[in-house]
Amino acid sequence: MSIPAMQTASANPAAQAAGGLPIELMFKQIMEAVHKSQMEIAELRSECHELRQANASLERQVKEGLQNVNGTSKLGTPGFTTPVPGSPQLRAKSPFLTPATVPSLAVPPSIYVPSPLSDNALTQFNFGVREIPGFWVVIPAGGAGTRLWPLSREEHPKFLLDLTLKGRSLIQATWDRLIPLSSAARTAIVAGPAHVKSIREQLPDLLPHNLICEPSAKDSMAAIGLAAAILALRDPNAIIGSFAADHMISGDDAFLAAVAEAVEVAKKDYLVTIGIAPSHPSTGFGYVRLGEKLGFKDAPNARLVSSFKEKPDARTAAAYIKTGNYRWNAGMFVTKATFLMELLKEYKPELHDGLQKIARAWDDESLRQKVLDDVWPGLEKIAIDHAVAEPAAMDRRVAVVPATFGWDDVGDFSSLADLLPAESNQPRILGDSGLVVTEQAAGGIVVPGSGRLVSLLGVDDLVIVDMPDTLLVTTRARSQEVKRLVKKCREAGWKQLL
Repeated sequence: MSIPAMQTASANPAAQAAGGLPIELMFKQIMEAVHKSQMEIAELRSECHELRQANASLERQVKEGLQNVNGTSKLGTPGFTTPVPGSPQLRAKSPFLTPATVPSLAVPPSIYVPSPLSDNALTQFNFGVREIPGFWVVIPAGGAGTRLWPLSREEHPKFLLDLTLKGRSLIQATWDRLIPLSSAARTAIVAGPAHVKSIREQLPDLLPHNLICEPSAKDSMAAIGLAAAILALRDPNAIIGSFAADHMISGDDAFLAAVAEAVEVAKKDYLVTIGIAPSHPSTGFGYVRLGEKLGFKDAPNARLVSSFKEKPDARTAAAYIKTGNYRWNAGMFVTKATFLMELLKEYKPELHDGLQKIARAWDDESLRQKVLDDVWPGLEKIAIDHAVAEPAAMDRRVAVVPATFGWDDVGDFSSLADLLPAESNQPRILGDSGLVVTEQAAGGIVVPGSGRLVSLLGVDDLVIVDMPDTLLVTTRARSQEVKRLVKKCREAGWKQLL
C-alpha cells in the first residue's frame, strides 16, 4: 500500500462501520427512522383525537336518545345517583351525578409514580385479608368547598361531586377505598342536615344508625369527637380512623399499608396521623415535623410527631422540603376511641363533657334531639389539630406514619386541574370537551356546565366555570382566593347562588 493510501486509511479509522457502511449513511438511516417514528406518532395522536371526538359525540347522541325514551334513562343504579343539584343542569359529561345515565367515559386515569420516601420497602400488612378487626372508619363529610364555587355549592358540596368523571363522587370513592378495612357495619359518616338525604342516596349500603347528623358545623373536633364518643359506648375497644370525604388518593396498596401500620401504633395509646410525602413546597397544606423513630416491630415506619406547622409561606415551605423531615398534614387520624376522649378530657374538658352527654343519649331517639338542642349550641368550634393533636404532640403522645401514596385535598381549581387529563398546550376540561373550542390557549381549566359553547383565544392559565346561573373567571394563580369572592357575593345579597 502506498504511503498516501495508508495515511488516508489511518486518518479515518471510524469511516467504516460494521458491514462496511459509512457512518454518514448510518446516521442518515437513523434520522430517517426517527422521522418515520415521529410521523407515525403524529398520526396516532390525530387518530386518538378523532376517536375522542367521535366517542364524545356518540355519548351525547346515546344520552339524548335514552332521555327521549319516556323522558328518563334506565341505566342508572342507586349507588351512582344523587338528586339533581338545585342550580346546575348539566349534560352527560358532568361532575354532577344525576338520576340519568352515568356514562363510562374514555378518560385515561391519572398516572401516579410512588415516591420511595418511607423508611422501609416492606410492610407488615397482609393484603390477602384487608379487613382490620376492631377498626372503625369515620368519614367527616362537612364543609362547603367554597374554593370550588360555583361548581361546589352549600347544598351540594364537592364531596357529592364526581370530579374525575369516572362515575363516582368523592365520598363514594372514599367509601370504596375504606370499606375493605372495616365493612359497612363499622363505617360511620358525620354530616350536616342539608346533606343527609344525598349521602343516603349515594351510599345505599350505609347503615342508618351509622349516619351521625350534627345539627350545625362545629369544625372537626366536635364532629370526630361525637363519633368517637358514640362508638366508644357501642364498642369500648374500638380503634377509629378519621378520613375526610372529599380527598383524592392514588396508590391504594400504599394507603392501606399506612392505615394498617397506624392501627398497630394506635393500640399502644397514641394519636396517630398519616404524613404524606410532599411532592412540592405547597403553601396550601399544613406540615408535620418528624421526630424520633418509635422502633415498633409491627410498625417500622412510625415516628413521634415533633410538632405541627400551620400553612407556611413559599420560602418556609421550600425550607421544610429541603430538610426532608416534614410531611404534609392530611388530617387523617387513627386512635382508640377511648384514648381520644381521654385526650379531649385533659385538654378540652368542657367539650369532652358535652360530647359525652350527647353520646349517652344518642341511641335513644326520644332523648337525642332534646340533648342536642341543650348541649350542641354551646360546644366550642375548634379543629382537632388545635384541640388535642398539637398539645398532645408536646407531651409525646402523637405519632406519625410517613406514607408514599398520592394525595390531594382538591382544595381549589388549580389542584383540580392537575388531576384531569389534557392535551398538550390545552386547558383541562371538566365536562363535555365538545363545548370548548380553543386557539392558542394553554393551561388552565374550563368547566362547561351551562351547555353553552366556551371559546378561548390567546389566553393562558385561566379558570372558567360556566354554570347556568353563574360565571366565574379567574387565573390558576389566584384560584385559592375564590373563597374571598364567595364572601363578597354573600355580602352583595347573592346567597341563593352560594
